[in-house]
Amino acid sequence: MDITSDSHGKHISEQFNHELDALKTHLLAMGGLVEKQLQDAVTALLEGDSETATRVRDNDKAVNDMQLKIDDECTRVLARRQPAASDLRLVLAVIRATSDLERIGDESSKIARNAISLVENGQSPRGMVEVRHLSQHVRSMVRDSLTAFARFDTDLALKVLREDASVDLEYQSAMRSLMTFMMEDARQITPVLNVMWILRALERIGDHADNLAEYVIFLVKGVDVRHTDTHDLKPQDLDKK
Repeated sequence: MDITSDSHGKHISEQFNHELDALKTHLLAMGGLVEKQLQDAVTALLEGDSETATRVRDNDKAVNDMQLKIDDECTRVLARRQPAASDLRLVLAVIRATSDLERIGDESSKIARNAISLVENGQSPRGMVEVRHLSQHVRSMVRDSLTAFARFDTDLALKVLREDASVDLEYQSAMRSLMTFMMEDARQITPVLNVMWILRALERIGDHADNLAEYVIFLVKGVDVRHTDTHDLKPQDLDKK
C-alpha cells in the first residue's frame, strides 16, 4: 500500500504518532551528522588539515551512539505498538537506514585516517583531482537520499539509484589511472595506496547512499527493489509491482 493512502499521522494514540515522528526526526539528525562527517573528512584531505581530520576520526563514536539510540527506539515501538502496514515499513526502513548511515560514518573515518597519514608524511600524491570529483558525486547522492527520505520522494530516490553506475565508472577509471602511475614510479606506491583506499571508501559510501534510496522506495511504495536492475526503472513501474 502506498504511503500516501496509508498515512502515519492518523492514529488514535497521539503518543504513537509522536514516537513514529521521533524515529524519522532522529534518523535525519543522524544523517545530518554523517553528512557533515563526510564533508569534513574530504575537506580535511583536500586542504591538508590534520586537525579537522582528527576531529572526524574521533567523532565516529557519536555516530555509533546515535545508531544504538535509534535502534533502541525502534525496538520499543515494535514491542509496544506492534505496527502494521506503512507504520511497520517506517520502523524497518529506519532500522536498515541507520545501519547504512553508520557505515558511511565508518568510511568517512577511514578517509580522515588516511588524510592524517598523508599530512603527517608531508605528501600530496597524485589522485586528488579524482578524489575531489568522486567525493562531490557521492556527497550529492547522500544528500539526495536523505532528502528523499525526509520528503517520501520516490522520484528523487530513483535519481540516486541511477547515479550509482556513474560513481562506479568514475571509481574504476580513477583506480586504473593510479595503478598505471604506481607502475611507472615505484616511489609513489605508499601515498598512492592511501589515495586508493580513500577512493574505495567513497565508492562504498555511494553504495550505502544507493541502499538508503532503496529504503525510501520500500517505505513509500511497499516495493523491495534490492537486487534488481534499477537503471531503467521508472516511477510508474513501482505501482505495477
